[in-house]
Amino acid sequence: MAIEVTTKDCTQLSDAELAEMADICADGPAHFEAGLLSKQAEAWVLVSLAREGAGLKGFSFCTLERIGGTPSVLIGLASIKRISKRDSVLRALMMDQYRRAVLAFPDEDVLVGTRFASPSGYEAFKALDDIVPRPDHKATGEERAWGRRLAKRFGIDNGTYDDKVFVAKGDGSFPLALDHETLKPEKLDGRCEEFFAGMEPERGDSLIVFGWAMAEDLAKLR
Repeated sequence: MAIEVTTKDCTQLSDAELAEMADICADGPAHFEAGLLSKQAEAWVLVSLAREGAGLKGFSFCTLERIGGTPSVLIGLASIKRISKRDSVLRALMMDQYRRAVLAFPDEDVLVGTRFASPSGYEAFKALDDIVPRPDHKATGEERAWGRRLAKRFGIDNGTYDDKVFVAKGDGSFPLALDHETLKPEKLDGRCEEFFAGMEPERGDSLIVFGWAMAEDLAKLR
């Protein structure tokens, strides 16, 4: 059965859907409850829900906006259910984001930013260019500035964010990040693990990551 994604305004989320989302979080390391998810619905504009049949298999809070004039897709708290099709669920959610990006920002390159709690998160950005941070790349001043902009947008205090390594220190609870566990860790670039050295997601640490969806690639989704 195919994975179907619907995106709607967060104000349209029902209590039943919040409960389904909490069930997914309970299966992973986050253990977020419906109350916290309800607060996230107040903080974000859109929510994408991925279903297989009637069952919810993944979700992401998100928004499309311009940051300093730059078209951007920002992904907040997201979680993928630990099922055998979870890579497909993640891919379906990201494709929905890209389709919305090309509709909102036709003929423009779009920055996509989020927070990762583990190297598996990099699987979400497989289709992007110029990902930061990435192996064998020293971030430029402008890229570090983008990290600071995103940290501010995600509500991270300047005193807890290190723009040299793109790491945000936590506050004692699991970070409001994109939570995914890949089925094929051997296909990830093992060098990405160095970005998570010393991090403790259980404490709330996360890695701010962004990349670019190029206009010519987005145009193929029209």
